[in-house]
Amino acid sequence: MHEEAMLKDVVRKAEEVARREEAVRVTRVRLWVGARCHLAGPELKAHWDYAVQGTILSGAEVEIETSNDPNHPNAETVLLRSLDVDSKKGRS
Repeated sequence: MHEEAMLKDVVRKAEEVARREEAVRVTRVRLWVGARCHLAGPELKAHWDYAVQGTILSGAEVEIETSNDPNHPNAETVLLRSLDVDSKKGRS
């Protein structure tokens, strides 16, 4: 259950960034995963795909960087690193 809540929070933050950037679509999402996080690799990807269904994040490429530092302050979590978007900004 903790993992589901953690991903919902990351999805919410990513959607906020996409809105702020006036995104038409998100093309790439970069995630950082702590060394002690229970979600990793294919399991994280599957949970991510489910969590973003029906959102502007659906269909975006996902890059996952995994930490190997069990002492990192965020070692038990998933963080949003960045998004690439197609944006309305600058279009006529």
